Amino acid sequence: MTDKRTDDAYPHDEGDGELAPATAGAGGADSGVRAGDEYHSELPPHTYDNLAAALPDSLSVPLSGGPRSAVARSSDPGSGVTRPNPARSVPVRSTPTAANAAHPGTHTIEILTPQRASETAVPVGAAAAALSLSTGPTGAPTASRRDRSRSDAVAPESASMLTSDRLLEVNRRTRRAPQGGWNRFVYNASFHLINLGDSAAVKAHQAMDERIRKQFEGGARFVPILTRKGGVGKTTVTALLGMALADAREDRIIAVDANPDRGTLSERVAKQTRSTVRDVVTKAASIGGFTDFSALVSRDETRLDILASDTDPLLSEAFDENDYNVVADLAARFYSIVLTDCGTGIVHSVMRATLQRADSIVIVSGGSVDEARLASETLTWLEANGYGDLVRNAIVALNTATQGTNLVKLEEIESHFRSRVREIVRIPYDPQLAAGSVVSYKNLKPITRLAARTLAALVVEGLPAERRV
Repeated sequence: MTDKRTDDAYPHDEGDGELAPATAGAGGADSGVRAGDEYHSELPPHTYDNLAAALPDSLSVPLSGGPRSAVARSSDPGSGVTRPNPARSVPVRSTPTAANAAHPGTHTIEILTPQRASETAVPVGAAAAALSLSTGPTGAPTASRRDRSRSDAVAPESASMLTSDRLLEVNRRTRRAPQGGWNRFVYNASFHLINLGDSAAVKAHQAMDERIRKQFEGGARFVPILTRKGGVGKTTVTALLGMALADAREDRIIAVDANPDRGTLSERVAKQTRSTVRDVVTKAASIGGFTDFSALVSRDETRLDILASDTDPLLSEAFDENDYNVVADLAARFYSIVLTDCGTGIVHSVMRATLQRADSIVIVSGGSVDEARLASETLTWLEANGYGDLVRNAIVALNTATQGTNLVKLEEIESHFRSRVREIVRIPYDPQLAAGSVVSYKNLKPITRLAARTLAALVVEGLPAERRV
């Protein structure tokens, strides 16, 4: 395609830096070109200099009287209109003509276009991307204002994101006073000028709290505590685990005594009611909210709720699988974690309903030979009855307060259970626990509370974050 342009009708540069006046009669018979064959640019004179300065050297064509740059233009066939085409570089060949010799200010260039723009295949995705971009002053594509607003948009934050740590600038006035004996003493002795932060023990305690406070989505999580042998401290471990969970977490925790015989879980806290699981089953239809349900449980200083088992020996065997399902359904409406003291044995009628709801289990073992062997047989029974996943995710609480513990290699017992379950926790001897009476969590030995908190953290870590169907 050949495009010719004549500039004689307008002022132009003759090479000496001055604009020569326009030639009269341009486009007529004297120009040697017929009317309609030429496109006369109507751009102001200074625009030519700007365009010429912006062109690369490959498009610069020397003219008589001095150098001059040619502007590459593209022609729309059939329209007779020639437009600037800065989008692509095309080879330009200069052809001297008779008109150039007669009129030194006129220069004709021939633009060789290797391919029509309409013949170039542009992918749909690329075309969409090109439409969403605009060219900045430097020629680099920049996102449009609408696209930038879409890309910069973020999800709205909840009110819980406005925490003190985020909004308050940390300085002498806003920084929290340190916890820990020596660090607190230095802080007070320096008139609050020296703040060493919390001690290592306090930081470890806070880290344990974060592990126990794992959040869940969906319904309640069920954790049964079981064993095949009585007298190994299963009820005590249930109370310890529940107290550690309730003390660290903000949601509700309940421990249900599902012993088909006479259970003693309610004796580990100060009784506030004489109601039992039998009363829950009887009044299930009239329980409409948490207030109605909380009147049937006892609560200790850590906010742990305990639901006692049947106390009448004549009715103890009446608590069966269907009754447990009624109690469990109500507890799941008001509590986040439901601990179940399963009583002695694993073949009674309540055990099947308990294991069907279980998200994780705790196996309690004593420190003697026969107690450890029976605890291991409990795992074998669970694996044989289709609960292998629970076994692999189980926690073994090794109660070292039982008789014969000082004669047994506890390391060997732990090595055996470590090959079958996820983790083992030792429960140390504590006079409060050995008394078999009401347990005051704050008065336990520090090592006992640490063991209870470790057990709670391991149990919570094994619970699914999302409720399985």
